[in-house]
Amino acid sequence: MGEAGEAGDVVNLGIGIPTRVADHLDPAHPVVLQTENGMLGVGPSPAEADVDPLLVNAGKLPVTERPGASYFSSSQSFAMIRGGHVDVAVLGALQIDARGRIANWSVPGQPILGVGGAMDLLVGARRVIVATTHRTKAGEPKLVPECAYPLTADRPADVVVTEHATFAVRDGGLVLVEVAPGTSREWVREHTAAPFAEAIA
Repeated sequence: MGEAGEAGDVVNLGIGIPTRVADHLDPAHPVVLQTENGMLGVGPSPAEADVDPLLVNAGKLPVTERPGASYFSSSQSFAMIRGGHVDVAVLGALQIDARGRIANWSVPGQPILGVGGAMDLLVGARRVIVATTHRTKAGEPKLVPECAYPLTADRPADVVVTEHATFAVRDGGLVLVEVAPGTSREWVREHTAAPFAEAIA
C-alpha cells in the first residue's frame, strides 16, 4: 500500500473500484481514508447485519467508521480537498490518455449527473492514483492515445493501476512498471491502445 499512502496520509477514495481499497487495506496501515461527502476515518464495508444507513461513502455505499472518525459538511470536505490537505486520491476512469490524463465524469449522449469531486481532487490532491479495469465492458482499451470523452482535468495521474498492469506517468507519458501475475507483457501491449515505455526489472 506504499503507493497509496504513507503514515498519517489522508487518502480520498473515489467512486467505483477505488472504494474497494477500504476492504483490502491492512487495518494496521496508518493512513486515514476520506470520502468527499464528509467523513474522515472510513473503514471497510460492513456485514449486512451491521449496515448503518447513515454511514455511506460518496457512491452511497455503506461503510464503517474507524476509531477517531469525524464527520463534516460537504463544503468543509471540498475545502479540505481544494486546500491541498488530501495527500492521495484514488480515482476511477472511463479513459486514460497517453499523457496520463483521465476522463471519468461524462459519456457523450448520456445524462450528466455532474463532475462530482474528481476535478477538485485532480487539482488539489498531492498524488493521484487511477484504479480501473484495463478494458471496457465491450473489451475496448481504456488506455488510449487521446480521450474521446471530456477530460476531467489537465493534470495527469501519477500512477494507473489495472487488474493487468501498473503504469507510472513520467515525463509526460505512460511507463509500464509492473505486469500482474498471470498476465504477459504481450497481452498488455495488445490491449493497450496508448503508447507507453517499459521499465520492468
